[in-house]
Amino acid sequence: MPFALLDTKLIHEPLKYSGSLDHLEFIEVTPIIGREYPTAKIKDILGASNIEQQIRDLAIIISERGVCFFRASQDDLEVEDLKKFTDLVGKLSGRPKENGLHVHPLYRDPANVPMGNGKTDENIYVINSEAQKKMYRSMIKNRPVEPQDLAREWHSDATFESCPSDFSCLLMQETPPHGGDTLWYSGYELYDRISPSFRAYLETLTATCAQPVFRTASAAGNYAIMSPRGSPLNADDSFAPSHPVIRTNRVTGWKSVFAGLGLHVSRINDVYTYEDQMIREYLMRVLTRNHDCVARMHWTKNSVAIWNNSCVFHAATPDTHLVPGSLRLGIRASSIGEVPYLDPNSTSRREALGSAT
Repeated sequence: MPFALLDTKLIHEPLKYSGSLDHLEFIEVTPIIGREYPTAKIKDILGASNIEQQIRDLAIIISERGVCFFRASQDDLEVEDLKKFTDLVGKLSGRPKENGLHVHPLYRDPANVPMGNGKTDENIYVINSEAQKKMYRSMIKNRPVEPQDLAREWHSDATFESCPSDFSCLLMQETPPHGGDTLWYSGYELYDRISPSFRAYLETLTATCAQPVFRTASAAGNYAIMSPRGSPLNADDSFAPSHPVIRTNRVTGWKSVFAGLGLHVSRINDVYTYEDQMIREYLMRVLTRNHDCVARMHWTKNSVAIWNNSCVFHAATPDTHLVPGSLRLGIRASSIGEVPYLDPNSTSRREALGSAT
């Protein structure tokens, strides 16, 4: 009797780039992560006759490179344009049909600062350090007196949801003359820099991604948490889902470290306390000792970054308080993707590209 052929088909077949963006000038930020478009305008993509083809191709590029920067001033990009652009990147790259843009759990907070136009929008998160201090005032009493460990800043967006964000897009409207940079780190390369045997073990693990601050903040402010939040599955207020430590990116079919480290990860499941600590500290050690896996964005007014949360971690640099009179203000929209999964037939980035880097 002949042996049955193994099923090697992926759950989501990787998308193929069609070449519709070849006319745009670009620079690869590093060999591993990041692409910058120095002159491209997002509004032109939204107005193109082949808009769906261009945005699908852009979703592929973002997913392969991790993050893309649009350096030219996007001062003609309105709030509705930002929302439409982010929504289409997620929609046209295969997210669940019932999903849309994320709604921030604390949108009803009276301290929710409006956008520059004086309005609020449930699908827009305003990046404003002063506003964040007010919204998360319940955390003030827990602030450490020792110097801050900036490794804690690394995270991917909305991992506290059952369906986290796939793509996030940030338009920085005001930025200080120096400081306030954002860094992105390749989860693909983090996976590739772990030994094969340890990778295989990590693929068996999940982690709890708890964020209890939302419930404490809403209780302190006496208002209801928003629900649902971009997906019918993001409807409760537990904010403690379990996600795979290693996940597959649906667009590329590549494996990435996902729920093994970061601001929202509270525990590796089904291991002893010391083992949990050891695993997370090891992954953070690999991250912090390999800065060639980082793409850094020094923001300029009205520049944009869009990234794939399934394969990158990011961290803002909290140094703007050192620049007197500085203001760091931006608006972010986030698409909501699928429940994170690990496809046993997926490969690493290096394996897929046949590359040592």
